[in-house]
Amino acid sequence: MSLLEVDDVVVQFGGVTAVNHASFVAESGKVTGLIGPNGAGKTTCFNVISGLQKPTRGKVRFDGRSVNATPVHRRAKRGMARTFQRLEAFGSLTVRDNVRVAFDIHRGVTGMIRPAAANVDALLERVGIAAYAKERADSIPTGTARLLELARCLASDPKLLLLDEPSSGLDETETDAFGELLRDLAAEGRGVLMVEHDMDLVMAVCDVIHVLDFGEVIASGPPAAVRADHRVQQAYLGYSDEADVELTMTDLAAVDETAEIPAVRTGAEL
Repeated sequence: MSLLEVDDVVVQFGGVTAVNHASFVAESGKVTGLIGPNGAGKTTCFNVISGLQKPTRGKVRFDGRSVNATPVHRRAKRGMARTFQRLEAFGSLTVRDNVRVAFDIHRGVTGMIRPAAANVDALLERVGIAAYAKERADSIPTGTARLLELARCLASDPKLLLLDEPSSGLDETETDAFGELLRDLAAEGRGVLMVEHDMDLVMAVCDVIHVLDFGEVIASGPPAAVRADHRVQQAYLGYSDEADVELTMTDLAAVDETAEIPAVRTGAEL
């Protein structure tokens, strides 16, 4: 049984279908990637999984139970934690206090004992931002703020991490360390599902990748299989000719960052 199951989910906004009969899973102990061009429906899927958006049809199961009618805070209590593209830290608090508040929020939800300062500092050390512990959250670099968001999620000791663009703002060294951290978290038995545009990171750390295009899952499988899938090449580059040179991950990353969608696509990410 998978930790997370998205089963035939449809999301419609008026006449727009943002997610179109999408089905995919995320397993405990594995890093799963959810990728696709802008407007593919990745963020909408995350909103459905985390409880911010009700599906028009379909089901989401977490840890063996349907969560369609489960509010956001109860999903968190069951072991689901999420980061967002927009940073959500308390800017006027220090980095350490932001993590302490996250522990306190989880304590209020679950009744856990408030952690010792050493536990907070150990978590900062684990994600690589201990040097910023006394800095205000609104004064730290963007990449560091991304790692702070991860630390705040880990304060709840989640079974499933939903990470939305987690490497944005990280330099190459930080990204490599972040990838190792994701593998360590999966090795502990956690499930990790991430939306990510850094294709090198995705290919390096993910066990399984699901590709969305126009709200549909067009490919699923291990990185090598997804990279070679002609439907994925079509979604990113607009063609799928076997005679073409094999698509590299650098090609995918360049397309995703600069011209992520065909000219006919308009509007913000769904």
